[in-house]
Amino acid sequence: MSNTFGIERLEKRFLMTVAVHISGHERAPGMETAFTENVSSRGARVSSIRRWRPNETLEIESLPGDFRAVARVTYCQPQSEGFVIGLEFLEPSGRWVVNAPAGSGKPLQG
Repeated sequence: MSNTFGIERLEKRFLMTVAVHISGHERAPGMETAFTENVSSRGARVSSIRRWRPNETLEIESLPGDFRAVARVTYCQPQSEGFVIGLEFLEPSGRWVVNAPAGSGKPLQG
């Protein structure tokens, strides 16, 4: 993906599809089950059925693992079914944990 702003990312993002709960939408209360497209310790790109506004805050929680964060929406772009949002983690805790392929014997942590 090209960098529109000409600024290098401080940290590499990893392609990782993880089920998450997001909540805090002021116009559509409740919790949404969504999926990440990529993640780093500082942020994530998440598919959502809701339109979010830049600078809105939300809560995100990974369904596998124990990752949780308050996050700021950095962008919201339409996609074929819903939207994709960029998140900056403001108060992260825990770790992303994804099961490794069968037979490897260890989880992947990110």
